[in-house]
Amino acid sequence: MIFNYTNKLIRAKELIITTCVDWIPLIAGGVFIRNLIYRLLFKKMGASVYIQHGAEFIGTNCIELGSKSFIARGTNITIRNFDSKVIIRTNVKLDKGVVIDTAGDNCCVEIGEDTFIGPYTCIAGSVKIGKYCLIAGHSGIIANNRIFSNPTEMICQQGVNRQGIVIEDNCWLGFGVKVLDGVTIGEGSVIGAGAVVTKDIPAYSVAVGIPAKVIRSRQHESQSTNFMERKLKQIAS
Repeated sequence: MIFNYTNKLIRAKELIITTCVDWIPLIAGGVFIRNLIYRLLFKKMGASVYIQHGAEFIGTNCIELGSKSFIARGTNITIRNFDSKVIIRTNVKLDKGVVIDTAGDNCCVEIGEDTFIGPYTCIAGSVKIGKYCLIAGHSGIIANNRIFSNPTEMICQQGVNRQGIVIEDNCWLGFGVKVLDGVTIGEGSVIGAGAVVTKDIPAYSVAVGIPAKVIRSRQHESQSTNFMERKLKQIAS
């Protein structure tokens, strides 16, 4: 009973503050004032965060926003339980209509620094996205899967499996890509538009199709890049 009462108080605080903040214009002074007020809500909030009008947050005491992060209008971030969390690192950009939902107990969504999430992308469950990733619009990264093994029982009553999804650093997911639960996409991989990723993708791969299949490796490109980086460091030193 106390837990439910506390939930209601926190939600009321979120609604009051976000409604009031939406009236403040997004001019230089307005952004500063908005951020001062938003700091009353979030667990952590870095410097120079930019949150547009119409962004909605539920469970703000479990949300961390890194410095220079950008939250576009229509974004919705929902924490279902207090043992879950959302961590958005430095310089992450969430385009309009992005939905992030922990969707269960003890779930964590973490988005690494300098990553871009395209419009109307949905992220749910326990998902870790690395640094320097590009996720195109209308993608779905869904780390839960309905259990339906018992035909005599309603599917909605059989619960869900949650294994989690990992997208490593420097990946590019094209428009409308779907990533299913239990998948790891290796560093430097490219997933073609509309692909459905049902199995792990090795690092530096290009994968396309339904289900997604690797059509070539970018390993020689990564080796070439690392060689050039070493040369540049030698010149600089």
